[in-house]
Amino acid sequence: MHSPTCLVRNFMYHCSLYNKLLFIEHKKNIMTSHLSLADHIAPSHSHVFGRSTKVTYPVAVRGEGIYVYDNTGKRYIDASGGACVCCLGHGHVDVVRAIKEQIDKLAYTHTGSFTNEPQEALADKLVAHAPPGLNHAFFVTGGSEAVESALKLARQYHVERGQPQRRHIVARQFSYHGNTLGALSASGHRGRREPYLPLLIEMHHIAPCFAYRHQLPGESDEAYGLRAANELELMVQTLGVDAIAAFIAEPVVGATIGAAPAVAGYFKRIREICDRYGILLILDEVMCGMGRTGTTHACEQEGITPDILVMAKGLGAGYQPIGALLIADHIYDAIATGSGAFNHGHTYMGHAVGCAAALAVQNIIERDALLDNVNRQGQKLSQALIDRFGDHPNIGDIRGRGLMWALEFVIDRDTKKPFDPVYQLHQRLKDQAMRLGLICYPSGGTVDGKSGDHLMIAPPFTVTDLEIEEIISVMGNTIDATITDIRTQTSQAGG
Repeated sequence: MHSPTCLVRNFMYHCSLYNKLLFIEHKKNIMTSHLSLADHIAPSHSHVFGRSTKVTYPVAVRGEGIYVYDNTGKRYIDASGGACVCCLGHGHVDVVRAIKEQIDKLAYTHTGSFTNEPQEALADKLVAHAPPGLNHAFFVTGGSEAVESALKLARQYHVERGQPQRRHIVARQFSYHGNTLGALSASGHRGRREPYLPLLIEMHHIAPCFAYRHQLPGESDEAYGLRAANELELMVQTLGVDAIAAFIAEPVVGATIGAAPAVAGYFKRIREICDRYGILLILDEVMCGMGRTGTTHACEQEGITPDILVMAKGLGAGYQPIGALLIADHIYDAIATGSGAFNHGHTYMGHAVGCAAALAVQNIIERDALLDNVNRQGQKLSQALIDRFGDHPNIGDIRGRGLMWALEFVIDRDTKKPFDPVYQLHQRLKDQAMRLGLICYPSGGTVDGKSGDHLMIAPPFTVTDLEIEEIISVMGNTIDATITDIRTQTSQAGG
């Protein structure tokens, strides 16, 4: 037993030690005050292994239209639909009703034993609106699964046709196709790949079609598009004329470089090269498809049809996890007349509730003529961005299509020099936006996988004029406050 005096001494010692630790932590906070909020918020006591162990996230409890509310009552305007997902906004009663009705009837059966009514109806719906020749649908639970499935299907197609030597997948630098190992192997974003390089499958990458960064002075769009596309033919010559199984690309690049469409003619040339050398063309429209860029499928604006079309996000609008492939007849026929089975599957593929939700979403988009609103409001949004940020000294490019737009940040507009990665501009923008009640989608590594910052927005297809005004206003306040903070930090540091 310790004496009372000893207990008091121990208590005073620990109080003194605690105060010292508090002082050290206070000094640490001052020294790191230039870092983003995510760098110095203590983790909560949640048992959830979240995206960052350094952040205590707000608890979202309700969504209504374009707004999300947390458990303190704070309201956020969701200008990006999370990660370009919520194309109908939050809490759409018709989608909620469809989900409830399906759960009451049937939640799950395994696709090895049954098909289900929502899966069949959704397949019919998608095929009816698909580019010509894409008459078969394969359902999974998200974008990464869908890309993984597309890569495996491309390989099996060539094996079924007696061309097992076709083993290479070609993708593009600065692309993003998902976080599973196969999808990440296809992705060309340096920062996302680096920790897992020893695990990744060997795949090959050509330059993207990224006009703001890669088009030469005085080079026409047509000449640049041909130059960029012809890198695929050079890769064919390097690997062998019958060695490539598939080429995968996003028609409008999303997360990695921010709402970047290709120049006119690029994808037509890509299609020509694929046809010439027997390469399957996989278009990843997980982010840019299902109406986001103004047409049901982004490839419609390129005037081409892929062999495999990958979709997710806007397919189910966030109401249920779902992704899908639309598959060309010649691929289906090769499997059907060969082994008779795609040697691939997942437990929750073709999920009845997921398909019911997606079917409701797509019916609403058609019923309410929301693609008209995407194009109409997309024009207003682009003009509002130009009016507010077109002359901003630190915004080098404003780009996008439909209701998918991005701002790219630079120190100098003439040289296009990006901000030093040490400033973590994209993370600061996100933190400041959340403080001001704005959900947006900033990312880093825009220029080379490490440096460069952009901010992307993708409001719901139902967005109104007043909501666009609110988005632009809060974005402006967010950007001004963040840039001012960096300038102040640089000035204090003598930079």
